[in-house]
Amino acid sequence: MRLQVILGIVLVMGAKLTLPQYLAQPNSLRKGFYAESCPELEKIVYNVMREAVQARPRDAASILRLFFHDCFVQGCDGSILLDDEPGFQGEKGAVPNKNSARAFYVIDFIKSSVEAFCPGVVSCADILALASRDAVVLTNGPYWDVFLGRKDARKGSLSLANSSIPNPASNLTTLVSMFQAQGLSSEDLVVLSGAHTIGFARCTNFKQRLYNQSGTHKPDPNLSFPALLEMKKGCPPFGADNNTHSLDKSPFLFDTSYFEGLVQRAALLNSDQVLQSTIGSPTTSLVESLANDQTAFFDKFPLAMIKMGNISPLTGSKGEIRRNCRVRN
Repeated sequence: MRLQVILGIVLVMGAKLTLPQYLAQPNSLRKGFYAESCPELEKIVYNVMREAVQARPRDAASILRLFFHDCFVQGCDGSILLDDEPGFQGEKGAVPNKNSARAFYVIDFIKSSVEAFCPGVVSCADILALASRDAVVLTNGPYWDVFLGRKDARKGSLSLANSSIPNPASNLTTLVSMFQAQGLSSEDLVVLSGAHTIGFARCTNFKQRLYNQSGTHKPDPNLSFPALLEMKKGCPPFGADNNTHSLDKSPFLFDTSYFEGLVQRAALLNSDQVLQSTIGSPTTSLVESLANDQTAFFDKFPLAMIKMGNISPLTGSKGEIRRNCRVRN
């Protein structure tokens, strides 16, 4: 169901239902923010993303991941896009990003394309938000209207990037706490983790799960034995840390395969598997529900993305509109 239909139903039935707090509160972010100043913006972003994903399918997941890592560090402000320079240390060198965050060139190309039509108007933070939506759409996922109006940060935070972005080895308690710190619920945690239905992970991030996992989170040797053999072949106990493996069985298709893998105890990352295999956790029932209901997943994911995209945006006189997404003006 398209997001505007969902919101329309909620508004019509206002006497019985209320908009979620993160949508109901007055906010400078809004749909159609650039309708007059850059009317072709969304078409430009989509066309560049389509070409990028057609040429390099993995770029869809990479762009979506950039948006997550941006929003979890001082808000959705484009700070992850900044390069280090003399007197300034950005977030790209943080442990969760180094040798892992990628596809910055796609944002660069989108920015240059937008600048050709609307110079000095659209922020890099908003471009990243739009590109992440299109990454989902281009992999057959749901569409939603992106709320826009963000400005770009003039600073980044290496320390926050190292402490605020969830680690692939995190347990459920840590994950819930880190999401709550961003104003996100346990349901948001499960739904947003569903973004791992596209993309790949480096061996260094799941090697522990292959060889040293124990307890309820341990991979099921019966249900996923062929997959385990394949993973171990590409990820031996020593070395090959930068080899990659798909996060689920359909890494270029936005679907429920990720949740199906969790139910089968075949998730690649510990931080994914704990959502389903932590005894007594309410996240378990949600995982099992979404594994069997793509419509529900496609309804919930846009709302969770809007909520995440509303984390501490810079608006109005705060921040700037960068000319180059990698460098402060």
